[in-house]
Amino acid sequence: MNQLVEPNENEARSVDARQELDLRIGCAFTRFQTKYFQGKYGNLDSACVSFGPCQTPTLGFCVDRHDKIQSFKPEPYWFLSVQVKLTNEQTMTLDWERGRIFDREVAMVFLSQTTNIKEATITDVTQKEKSKPRPVALNTVELMRIASSGLGMGPHHAMQIAERLYTQGYISYPRTETTQYPENFDLRGTLHQLQRVPDLSADVQDLLSKGINKPKKGHDAGDHPPITPTREASRSELDGDAWKLYDYIARHFVATVSEDMKYLQTTASFTVGEEQFSLTGKSVINPGFTKFMSWQAVAPEEALPQLRAGTVVPIVQTKLAEQKTNPPDYLTESELISLMDKHGIGTDASIPVHINNICQRNYVTVGSGRRLIPTNLGIVLVHGYQKIDQDLILPTMRAAVEQQLNLIAVGKADYDAILSHTLTVFQLKFCYFVTSIMQMDELFEVTFTPLS
Repeated sequence: MNQLVEPNENEARSVDARQELDLRIGCAFTRFQTKYFQGKYGNLDSACVSFGPCQTPTLGFCVDRHDKIQSFKPEPYWFLSVQVKLTNEQTMTLDWERGRIFDREVAMVFLSQTTNIKEATITDVTQKEKSKPRPVALNTVELMRIASSGLGMGPHHAMQIAERLYTQGYISYPRTETTQYPENFDLRGTLHQLQRVPDLSADVQDLLSKGINKPKKGHDAGDHPPITPTREASRSELDGDAWKLYDYIARHFVATVSEDMKYLQTTASFTVGEEQFSLTGKSVINPGFTKFMSWQAVAPEEALPQLRAGTVVPIVQTKLAEQKTNPPDYLTESELISLMDKHGIGTDASIPVHINNICQRNYVTVGSGRRLIPTNLGIVLVHGYQKIDQDLILPTMRAAVEQQLNLIAVGKADYDAILSHTLTVFQLKFCYFVTSIMQMDELFEVTFTPLS
């Protein structure tokens, strides 16, 4: 309280501008299209047909992936599949150096040249020490990504739990873009607290006795410190999802001051007749941070047995395998969060809100693996915007507005000028949208059942 300073007026006006723009633009489009479509179709299944400067590009990412899936045409391809028996009697399938062949007749020629060969010769064995770097400090976007992809929690739900853990004193403030600890951060003090967490106690004690590593340099966004545990907890104190989130935050913190994971990558080259094949394996030298983040560890079954150049191994089977190219899958919440962060759609605080909104509005549903599958309503809306004015769903439009708002925050742009210019642009777009709404309505008529 003795170090209070005046609020930063430029930053405050930037926030005001963002709120006013989002409110006025969102309300205008939402009110118009809701009134236009409400009561017109019997199976619309949405009381509010909302539009948002961030929400709509978010939906656009999901529908763009849906469109790519629908337009994808699978293409067959062939490759030689050779199984060999290694020195430890383990049977493994070799990787063909030619990869995929999209002409079956050509692939059959290669098969005919190798099908009667009964042995493969190891021509070369190379080993290279590699490492997987420990993570940087945890920020909000990464927490939401991991909560969705690894813990099975939606970003909105995850942030509600994070806020509760914060108010209960278990973690630091959970809304931050920063991935670098402050210079005066007490790393060892936090580790000493985590010694009292039963699931981590032994490994944390071992880390403290061997000495901690300096965290990797991250990004200082100038907002709040990274997300860290602030006191110990146990499974009996916290319920299911709260414990899972706390446990991850604690493990991530310890991982940031652990060693990098080191492993040995072994690549063996084989010849079968004139054709070249390879086999690659990994074995752990030092688990490093993966002691705390086991899902990133090298599995024991990835290791190869001892192999030497010149060794001849028996071939168990040679065949021509056929597969088809696969379409991309629907976006996961984790992938969508990464796209939003990359394109500047939303902030660490608003990203989960935008994703939750497109779910609540029945624009997307959450499928298995927390993949976001657009509904008919979500698809028709995006296709309608594309027909009328593609700028309304493109992330570049919002990114340009964010750049202007950031200039206000650093005192390089005038608040009134940016507000006036942006509102004028969207007013013109709104007027054009209103006069062109029939183009979107045509898509609604094809998809939904008219009441009259």
